[in-house]
Amino acid sequence: MGLTDTLSTRFDVEEHGSDVRTELIAGLTTFLAMSYIIVVNPFILADAIEISGYEYMQVVQMIAIATIIASAIATLVMAVYANRPFALAPGMGLNVFFAVSVVDILGVRWETALAAVFVEGVIFMILTAVGARRYIIELFPEPVKYAVGAGIGAFLLFIGLQEMRVIVDEPETLVQLGAIASDPWSILGVVGVAVTLLLWARGVTASIIVGILATAITGWALTLGGVFERGTVTPETLPAAQYDITPLAGAFVDGLSGIDPVTFTFIVFTFFFVDFFDTAGTLIGVGQYGDFLDEDGDLPEAEKPLMADAIGTTVGAMLGTSTVTTFIESSTGVEEGGRTGLTALVVAVLFLASLIAVPLVAAIPAYASFIAVVVVGVMMFQGVTDIDWSHPAWTISAALTITIMPFAYSIADGLAAGIVAFPLVKAAMGEGSDVRLGQWVLAVVLVAYYALQTGGVIL
Repeated sequence: MGLTDTLSTRFDVEEHGSDVRTELIAGLTTFLAMSYIIVVNPFILADAIEISGYEYMQVVQMIAIATIIASAIATLVMAVYANRPFALAPGMGLNVFFAVSVVDILGVRWETALAAVFVEGVIFMILTAVGARRYIIELFPEPVKYAVGAGIGAFLLFIGLQEMRVIVDEPETLVQLGAIASDPWSILGVVGVAVTLLLWARGVTASIIVGILATAITGWALTLGGVFERGTVTPETLPAAQYDITPLAGAFVDGLSGIDPVTFTFIVFTFFFVDFFDTAGTLIGVGQYGDFLDEDGDLPEAEKPLMADAIGTTVGAMLGTSTVTTFIESSTGVEEGGRTGLTALVVAVLFLASLIAVPLVAAIPAYASFIAVVVVGVMMFQGVTDIDWSHPAWTISAALTITIMPFAYSIADGLAAGIVAFPLVKAAMGEGSDVRLGQWVLAVVLVAYYALQTGGVIL
Protein backbone atom coordinates (compact mmCIF):
# COMPACT_ATOMS: atom_id res chain seq x y z
CA MET A 1 0.00 0.00 0.00
CA GLY A 2 1.48 3.34 -1.09
CA LEU A 3 1.52 6.61 0.84
CA THR A 4 -1.55 7.90 -1.00
CA ASP A 5 -3.58 4.81 -0.15
CA THR A 6 -2.39 4.91 3.46
CA LEU A 7 -3.47 8.54 3.87
CA SER A 8 -6.78 7.91 2.14
CA THR A 9 -7.54 4.98 4.44
CA ARG A 10 -6.36 6.71 7.64
CA PHE A 11 -8.56 9.79 7.10
CA ASP A 12 -11.53 8.05 5.40
CA VAL A 13 -11.06 10.36 2.43
CA GLU A 14 -13.23 8.49 -0.06
CA GLU A 15 -16.02 8.02 2.47
CA HIS A 16 -16.18 11.81 2.78
CA GLY A 17 -16.48 12.29 -0.98
CA SER A 18 -12.94 13.58 -1.51
CA ASP A 19 -9.54 12.37 -2.72
CA VAL A 20 -5.96 12.80 -1.57
CA ARG A 21 -5.02 15.33 -4.25
CA THR A 22 -8.00 17.53 -3.37
CA GLU A 23 -7.15 17.34 0.34
CA LEU A 24 -3.53 18.36 -0.33
CA ILE A 25 -4.62 21.37 -2.39
CA ALA A 26 -7.18 22.30 0.26
CA GLY A 27 -4.51 22.18 2.97
CA LEU A 28 -2.18 24.42 0.99
CA THR A 29 -5.03 26.84 0.35
CA THR A 30 -5.97 27.03 4.03
CA PHE A 31 -2.36 27.57 5.09
CA LEU A 32 -1.82 30.37 2.59
CA ALA A 33 -5.08 32.01 3.69
CA MET A 34 -4.19 31.99 7.41
CA SER A 35 -0.38 32.24 7.35
CA TYR A 36 -0.68 35.97 8.10
CA ILE A 37 -1.07 34.99 11.78
CA ILE A 38 2.65 34.19 11.84
CA VAL A 39 3.26 37.89 11.23
CA VAL A 40 0.30 39.50 12.99
CA ASN A 41 0.16 37.63 16.30
CA PRO A 42 3.77 38.45 17.31
CA PHE A 43 3.27 42.19 16.80
CA ILE A 44 0.08 42.21 18.87
CA LEU A 45 1.54 40.24 21.79
CA ALA A 46 4.96 41.93 21.69
CA ASP A 47 3.29 45.17 22.78
CA ALA A 48 2.51 43.40 26.07
CA ILE A 49 5.46 41.01 26.46
CA GLU A 50 8.75 42.59 27.50
CA ILE A 51 11.74 40.33 28.15
CA SER A 52 14.77 41.82 29.89
CA GLY A 53 17.89 41.81 27.72
CA TYR A 54 16.03 41.38 24.44
CA GLU A 55 14.96 43.97 21.89
CA TYR A 56 11.35 44.36 20.76
CA MET A 57 11.94 42.68 17.39
CA GLN A 58 13.75 39.76 19.02
CA VAL A 59 10.69 39.21 21.18
CA VAL A 60 8.55 39.39 18.03
CA GLN A 61 10.58 36.54 16.53
CA MET A 62 10.26 34.46 19.71
CA ILE A 63 6.49 34.86 19.64
CA ALA A 64 6.43 33.99 15.94
CA ILE A 65 8.13 30.67 16.72
CA ALA A 66 5.73 29.98 19.59
CA THR A 67 2.83 30.85 17.26
CA ILE A 68 4.05 28.42 14.59
CA ILE A 69 4.67 25.49 16.95
CA ALA A 70 1.40 25.93 18.88
CA SER A 71 -0.53 26.18 15.60
CA ALA A 72 1.14 23.05 14.22
CA ILE A 73 0.44 20.98 17.34
CA ALA A 74 -3.20 22.06 17.65
CA THR A 75 -3.87 21.51 13.95
CA LEU A 76 -2.21 18.09 14.13
CA VAL A 77 -4.59 17.12 16.95
CA MET A 78 -7.50 18.37 14.83
CA ALA A 79 -6.29 16.21 11.95
CA VAL A 80 -5.60 12.99 13.82
CA TYR A 81 -8.25 13.10 16.56
CA ALA A 82 -11.15 15.09 15.11
CA ASN A 83 -10.57 14.29 11.41
CA ARG A 84 -11.89 17.72 10.43
CA PRO A 85 -10.45 20.03 7.74
CA PHE A 86 -10.11 22.85 10.29
CA ALA A 87 -6.82 24.58 11.10
CA LEU A 88 -5.98 26.32 14.36
CA ALA A 89 -3.72 29.15 15.51
CA PRO A 90 -3.71 31.89 18.17
CA GLY A 91 -7.07 33.58 17.69
CA MET A 92 -7.55 37.09 16.42
CA GLY A 93 -9.41 39.08 19.04
CA LEU A 94 -8.22 36.80 21.84
CA ASN A 95 -4.63 37.97 21.33
CA VAL A 96 -5.88 41.55 21.57
CA PHE A 97 -7.79 40.67 24.75
CA PHE A 98 -4.57 39.24 26.20
CA ALA A 99 -2.40 42.22 25.30
CA VAL A 100 -4.83 45.10 25.73
CA SER A 101 -7.49 44.12 28.25
CA VAL A 102 -5.48 41.93 30.62
CA VAL A 103 -1.90 43.20 30.47
CA ASP A 104 -2.34 46.83 29.45
CA ILE A 105 -5.65 47.87 31.05
CA LEU A 106 -5.73 45.54 34.08
CA GLY A 107 -1.95 45.81 34.62
CA VAL A 108 -1.43 42.05 34.98
CA ARG A 109 2.10 40.71 34.38
CA TRP A 110 2.35 38.96 31.04
CA GLU A 111 3.74 35.85 32.74
CA THR A 112 0.64 35.73 34.94
CA ALA A 113 -1.58 36.23 31.90
CA LEU A 114 0.08 33.21 30.25
CA ALA A 115 -0.45 31.22 33.46
CA ALA A 116 -4.14 32.15 33.36
CA VAL A 117 -4.38 30.97 29.74
CA PHE A 118 -2.69 27.69 30.75
CA VAL A 119 -5.09 27.08 33.63
CA GLU A 120 -8.20 27.84 31.59
CA GLY A 121 -6.86 25.57 28.84
CA VAL A 122 -6.67 22.69 31.32
CA ILE A 123 -10.18 23.49 32.55
CA PHE A 124 -11.38 23.45 28.96
CA MET A 125 -9.89 20.01 28.40
CA ILE A 126 -11.76 18.67 31.44
CA LEU A 127 -15.07 20.29 30.47
CA THR A 128 -14.72 19.09 26.88
CA ALA A 129 -13.97 15.54 28.01
CA VAL A 130 -17.22 15.37 30.02
CA GLY A 131 -19.28 17.04 27.28
CA ALA A 132 -20.18 20.16 29.27
CA ARG A 133 -18.66 22.58 26.78
CA ARG A 134 -20.64 21.23 23.85
CA TYR A 135 -23.88 21.34 25.85
CA ILE A 136 -23.46 25.02 26.76
CA ILE A 137 -22.54 25.98 23.19
CA GLU A 138 -25.70 24.30 21.90
CA LEU A 139 -27.70 26.54 24.25
CA PHE A 140 -26.67 29.60 22.23
CA PRO A 141 -29.70 31.07 20.43
CA GLU A 142 -29.59 30.54 16.66
CA PRO A 143 -29.37 34.27 15.79
CA VAL A 144 -26.33 34.58 18.06
CA LYS A 145 -24.67 31.60 16.38
CA TYR A 146 -25.14 33.17 12.96
CA ALA A 147 -24.24 36.72 14.02
CA VAL A 148 -21.06 36.01 15.95
CA GLY A 149 -18.88 35.86 12.83
CA ALA A 150 -19.93 39.34 11.73
CA GLY A 151 -19.51 40.65 15.28
CA ILE A 152 -15.95 39.40 15.45
CA GLY A 153 -15.42 40.88 11.99
CA ALA A 154 -16.58 44.32 13.13
CA PHE A 155 -14.29 44.09 16.16
CA LEU A 156 -11.28 43.17 14.01
CA LEU A 157 -12.06 45.98 11.58
CA PHE A 158 -12.04 48.48 14.43
CA ILE A 159 -8.72 47.17 15.74
CA GLY A 160 -7.03 47.11 12.35
CA LEU A 161 -8.14 50.60 11.34
CA GLN A 162 -6.83 51.96 14.63
CA GLU A 163 -3.43 50.35 14.10
CA MET A 164 -3.28 51.92 10.64
CA ARG A 165 -4.17 55.32 12.15
CA VAL A 166 -7.25 55.49 9.95
CA ILE A 167 -9.39 55.71 13.10
CA VAL A 168 -7.95 57.83 15.93
CA ASP A 169 -8.96 59.14 19.35
CA GLU A 170 -11.18 62.22 19.60
CA PRO A 171 -12.25 63.68 22.99
CA GLU A 172 -15.82 64.62 22.03
CA THR A 173 -16.89 61.72 19.83
CA LEU A 174 -14.29 59.18 21.10
CA VAL A 175 -13.20 58.31 17.55
CA GLN A 176 -12.79 60.03 14.19
CA LEU A 177 -10.89 59.71 10.91
CA GLY A 178 -7.16 60.30 11.20
CA ALA A 179 -5.01 62.54 9.00
CA ILE A 180 -4.83 59.80 6.39
CA ALA A 181 -3.70 61.83 3.37
CA SER A 182 -0.74 63.35 5.22
CA ASP A 183 0.38 60.19 7.03
CA PRO A 184 2.52 57.78 4.92
CA TRP A 185 1.79 55.01 7.45
CA SER A 186 -1.97 55.35 6.88
CA ILE A 187 -1.67 55.77 3.12
CA LEU A 188 0.29 52.55 2.68
CA GLY A 189 -2.09 50.72 5.00
CA VAL A 190 -5.22 51.89 3.17
CA VAL A 191 -3.76 51.13 -0.26
CA GLY A 192 -2.64 47.72 0.97
CA VAL A 193 -6.13 46.93 2.25
CA ALA A 194 -7.70 48.07 -1.01
CA VAL A 195 -5.37 45.92 -3.13
CA THR A 196 -5.88 42.91 -0.88
CA LEU A 197 -9.67 43.19 -0.97
CA LEU A 198 -9.61 43.47 -4.76
CA LEU A 199 -7.40 40.37 -5.01
CA TRP A 200 -9.78 38.51 -2.69
CA ALA A 201 -12.79 39.64 -4.75
CA ARG A 202 -11.05 38.25 -7.83
CA GLY A 203 -10.66 34.89 -6.08
CA VAL A 204 -6.85 35.06 -5.87
CA THR A 205 -5.48 32.35 -3.60
CA ALA A 206 -3.47 33.68 -0.61
CA SER A 207 -4.68 37.21 -1.32
CA ILE A 208 -4.00 38.25 2.29
CA ILE A 209 -0.38 37.15 2.43
CA VAL A 210 0.17 38.61 -1.07
CA GLY A 211 -1.26 41.94 0.11
CA ILE A 212 0.88 41.98 3.24
CA LEU A 213 4.10 41.19 1.38
CA ALA A 214 3.39 43.60 -1.48
CA THR A 215 2.67 46.44 0.95
CA ALA A 216 5.77 45.70 3.03
CA ILE A 217 7.95 45.57 -0.09
CA THR A 218 6.51 48.90 -1.23
CA GLY A 219 7.37 50.48 2.11
CA TRP A 220 10.92 49.18 1.94
CA ALA A 221 11.31 50.29 -1.70
CA LEU A 222 10.23 53.83 -0.80
CA THR A 223 12.65 53.84 2.12
CA LEU A 224 15.62 52.45 0.22
CA GLY A 225 14.80 54.82 -2.65
CA GLY A 226 15.22 57.79 -0.31
CA VAL A 227 11.56 58.88 -0.22
CA PHE A 228 11.32 58.21 3.53
CA GLU A 229 13.87 57.87 6.29
CA ARG A 230 14.31 54.57 8.12
CA GLY A 231 11.79 54.35 10.91
CA THR A 232 9.01 56.19 9.05
CA VAL A 233 7.36 53.35 7.13
CA THR A 234 9.88 50.60 7.93
CA PRO A 235 11.52 49.35 11.13
CA GLU A 236 14.44 51.57 12.10
CA THR A 237 16.72 48.57 12.70
CA LEU A 238 16.51 44.84 12.11
CA PRO A 239 17.72 42.37 14.74
CA ALA A 240 19.66 39.18 14.14
CA ALA A 241 17.69 35.97 13.74
CA GLN A 242 16.29 34.85 17.10
CA TYR A 243 15.44 31.15 17.36
CA ASP A 244 16.03 30.73 21.09
CA ILE A 245 12.63 30.98 22.76
CA THR A 246 13.66 29.72 26.21
CA PRO A 247 13.10 33.19 27.77
CA LEU A 248 9.48 32.94 26.60
CA ALA A 249 8.66 29.23 26.73
CA GLY A 250 7.82 28.16 30.26
CA ALA A 251 7.34 31.73 31.49
CA PHE A 252 3.84 30.73 32.59
CA VAL A 253 5.43 28.80 35.47
CA ASP A 254 6.82 32.04 36.88
CA GLY A 255 3.35 33.53 36.45
CA LEU A 256 1.96 30.89 38.80
CA SER A 257 4.12 32.11 41.67
CA GLY A 258 3.87 35.19 43.86
CA ILE A 259 0.24 35.90 42.99
CA ASP A 260 -2.79 36.68 45.06
CA PRO A 261 -5.09 33.63 44.80
CA VAL A 262 -8.28 35.70 44.68
CA THR A 263 -6.96 38.04 41.99
CA PHE A 264 -5.60 35.14 39.93
CA THR A 265 -8.93 33.32 40.19
CA PHE A 266 -10.70 36.36 38.78
CA ILE A 267 -8.18 36.63 35.94
CA VAL A 268 -8.62 32.95 35.06
CA PHE A 269 -12.39 33.34 35.18
CA THR A 270 -12.24 36.39 32.91
CA PHE A 271 -10.04 34.51 30.42
CA PHE A 272 -12.29 31.49 30.72
CA PHE A 273 -15.40 33.56 30.06
CA VAL A 274 -14.00 35.36 27.02
CA ASP A 275 -12.25 32.31 25.60
CA PHE A 276 -15.26 30.04 26.04
CA PHE A 277 -17.64 32.26 24.13
CA ASP A 278 -15.07 33.41 21.58
CA THR A 279 -13.96 29.88 20.74
CA ALA A 280 -17.56 28.70 20.55
CA GLY A 281 -18.45 31.59 18.28
CA THR A 282 -15.50 31.08 15.98
CA LEU A 283 -16.06 27.33 15.70
CA ILE A 284 -19.73 27.89 14.87
CA GLY A 285 -18.71 30.55 12.35
CA VAL A 286 -16.29 28.15 10.65
CA GLY A 287 -18.90 25.40 10.66
CA GLN A 288 -21.46 27.77 9.20
CA TYR A 289 -19.12 28.97 6.47
CA GLY A 290 -18.09 25.41 5.59
CA ASP A 291 -21.68 24.04 5.73
CA PHE A 292 -20.83 21.59 8.53
CA LEU A 293 -23.70 22.61 10.83
CA ASP A 294 -26.81 20.48 11.21
CA GLU A 295 -30.40 21.69 10.86
CA ASP A 296 -30.28 23.14 14.40
CA GLY A 297 -27.17 25.18 13.70
CA ASP A 298 -24.95 22.83 15.76
CA LEU A 299 -21.66 21.19 14.78
CA PRO A 300 -21.90 17.38 14.98
CA GLU A 301 -19.30 15.77 17.29
CA ALA A 302 -18.23 19.25 18.37
CA GLU A 303 -16.36 17.84 21.36
CA LYS A 304 -13.51 16.62 19.12
CA PRO A 305 -12.57 19.97 17.52
CA LEU A 306 -13.19 21.59 20.91
CA MET A 307 -10.61 19.27 22.44
CA ALA A 308 -8.14 20.24 19.72
CA ASP A 309 -8.40 23.93 20.59
CA ALA A 310 -8.26 23.13 24.35
CA ILE A 311 -5.00 21.23 23.86
CA GLY A 312 -3.71 23.97 21.55
CA THR A 313 -4.51 26.65 24.12
CA THR A 314 -2.69 24.75 26.88
CA VAL A 315 0.39 24.05 24.76
CA GLY A 316 0.38 27.60 23.38
CA ALA A 317 0.44 29.06 26.89
CA MET A 318 3.39 26.82 27.75
CA LEU A 319 5.27 28.09 24.70
CA GLY A 320 4.35 31.74 25.21
CA THR A 321 1.36 32.68 23.08
CA SER A 322 -2.31 33.47 23.63
CA THR A 323 -5.38 31.28 23.17
CA VAL A 324 -5.44 28.94 20.17
CA THR A 325 -8.70 28.52 18.27
CA THR A 326 -10.16 27.33 14.97
CA PHE A 327 -9.67 29.80 12.12
CA ILE A 328 -12.46 31.04 9.87
CA GLU A 329 -9.96 30.79 6.97
CA SER A 330 -10.34 27.03 7.20
CA SER A 331 -13.38 27.58 5.00
CA THR A 332 -11.09 28.43 2.07
CA GLY A 333 -9.78 24.87 2.12
CA VAL A 334 -13.32 23.54 2.44
CA GLU A 335 -14.25 25.51 -0.67
CA GLU A 336 -11.37 23.76 -2.47
CA GLY A 337 -12.92 20.41 -1.53
CA GLY A 338 -11.21 19.60 1.76
CA ARG A 339 -13.43 17.34 3.84
CA THR A 340 -11.15 15.42 6.23
CA GLY A 341 -8.29 15.76 8.69
CA LEU A 342 -5.81 15.22 5.86
CA THR A 343 -6.38 18.87 4.95
CA ALA A 344 -5.47 19.84 8.51
CA LEU A 345 -2.41 17.57 8.46
CA VAL A 346 -1.07 19.43 5.43
CA VAL A 347 -1.57 22.75 7.23
CA ALA A 348 0.33 21.47 10.30
CA VAL A 349 3.28 20.35 8.18
CA LEU A 350 3.38 23.69 6.34
CA PHE A 351 3.36 25.58 9.65
CA LEU A 352 6.46 23.68 10.75
CA ALA A 353 8.14 24.31 7.39
CA SER A 354 7.54 28.06 7.84
CA LEU A 355 10.00 28.16 10.76
CA ILE A 356 12.76 28.96 8.27
CA ALA A 357 11.02 32.26 7.42
CA VAL A 358 10.86 33.58 11.01
CA PRO A 359 13.69 36.16 10.52
CA LEU A 360 11.62 37.82 7.78
CA VAL A 361 8.85 38.64 10.27
CA ALA A 362 10.94 41.43 11.78
CA ALA A 363 11.03 43.24 8.43
CA ILE A 364 7.22 43.49 8.12
CA PRO A 365 5.94 46.97 9.13
CA ALA A 366 2.92 46.90 11.47
CA TYR A 367 0.62 48.68 8.97
CA ALA A 368 1.27 45.83 6.52
CA SER A 369 0.65 43.05 9.02
CA PHE A 370 -2.65 44.60 10.16
CA ILE A 371 -3.98 44.42 6.61
CA ALA A 372 -4.94 40.88 7.56
CA VAL A 373 -6.98 42.09 10.51
CA VAL A 374 -9.05 44.45 8.37
CA VAL A 375 -9.56 42.05 5.46
CA VAL A 376 -10.52 39.11 7.67
CA GLY A 377 -12.94 41.44 9.45
CA VAL A 378 -14.65 42.21 6.15
CA MET A 379 -14.78 38.55 5.13
CA MET A 380 -16.52 37.54 8.33
CA PHE A 381 -19.62 39.59 7.51
CA GLN A 382 -20.72 36.99 4.97
CA GLY A 383 -22.58 34.98 7.61
CA VAL A 384 -25.27 37.62 8.19
CA THR A 385 -27.21 36.30 5.19
CA ASP A 386 -28.31 33.33 7.33
CA ILE A 387 -30.03 35.59 9.88
CA ASP A 388 -33.82 35.94 9.72
CA TRP A 389 -33.96 39.74 9.91
CA SER A 390 -37.76 39.71 9.66
CA HIS A 391 -38.14 38.17 13.12
CA PRO A 392 -37.80 40.73 16.00
CA ALA A 393 -36.08 38.27 18.36
CA TRP A 394 -33.54 37.35 15.68
CA THR A 395 -33.03 40.98 14.65
CA ILE A 396 -32.50 42.32 18.17
CA SER A 397 -30.33 39.44 19.33
CA ALA A 398 -28.18 39.39 16.18
CA ALA A 399 -27.83 43.18 15.98
CA LEU A 400 -26.71 43.43 19.61
CA THR A 401 -24.22 40.59 19.14
CA ILE A 402 -22.66 42.29 16.13
CA THR A 403 -22.56 45.88 17.39
CA ILE A 404 -21.67 45.45 21.05
CA MET A 405 -18.43 43.59 20.22
CA PRO A 406 -16.62 46.59 18.68
CA PHE A 407 -18.39 49.17 20.84
CA ALA A 408 -17.43 47.42 24.09
CA TYR A 409 -14.10 46.25 22.64
CA SER A 410 -15.01 42.71 23.69
CA ILE A 411 -16.16 39.59 21.85
CA ALA A 412 -17.62 38.13 25.03
CA ASP A 413 -19.71 41.24 25.75
CA GLY A 414 -21.34 41.05 22.33
CA LEU A 415 -22.18 37.38 22.74
CA ALA A 416 -23.61 38.03 26.19
CA ALA A 417 -25.85 40.83 24.89
CA GLY A 418 -27.34 38.60 22.22
CA ILE A 419 -27.78 35.63 24.57
CA VAL A 420 -29.59 37.73 27.19
CA ALA A 421 -31.79 39.55 24.67
CA PHE A 422 -33.13 36.48 22.86
CA PRO A 423 -35.27 34.88 25.60
CA LEU A 424 -36.54 38.26 26.77
CA VAL A 425 -37.76 39.27 23.31
CA LYS A 426 -39.22 35.82 22.64
CA ALA A 427 -41.15 36.02 25.91
CA ALA A 428 -42.38 39.54 25.11
CA MET A 429 -43.69 38.24 21.77
CA GLY A 430 -45.61 35.45 23.47
CA GLU A 431 -43.14 32.82 22.24
CA GLY A 432 -41.58 32.05 25.61
CA SER A 433 -42.41 28.35 25.22
CA ASP A 434 -39.82 28.20 22.41
CA VAL A 435 -37.04 29.17 24.83
CA ARG A 436 -35.16 26.29 26.47
CA LEU A 437 -34.72 26.29 30.24
CA GLY A 438 -30.95 26.22 29.78
CA GLN A 439 -31.13 29.44 27.73
CA TRP A 440 -32.94 31.19 30.56
CA VAL A 441 -30.35 29.93 33.05
CA LEU A 442 -27.50 31.09 30.81
CA ALA A 443 -29.11 34.53 30.48
CA VAL A 444 -29.56 34.85 34.25
CA VAL A 445 -25.93 33.84 34.89
CA LEU A 446 -24.72 36.44 32.41
CA VAL A 447 -26.87 39.19 33.91
CA ALA A 448 -25.49 38.33 37.36
CA TYR A 449 -21.91 38.31 36.07
CA TYR A 450 -22.24 41.71 34.41
CA ALA A 451 -24.00 43.19 37.44
CA LEU A 452 -20.96 42.21 39.51
CA GLN A 453 -18.42 43.10 36.83
CA THR A 454 -19.76 46.54 35.95
CA GLY A 455 -20.49 47.22 39.61
CA GLY A 456 -16.80 46.86 40.40
CA VAL A 457 -17.19 43.75 42.55
CA ILE A 458 -15.04 41.60 40.23
CA LEU A 459 -12.48 42.42 37.54
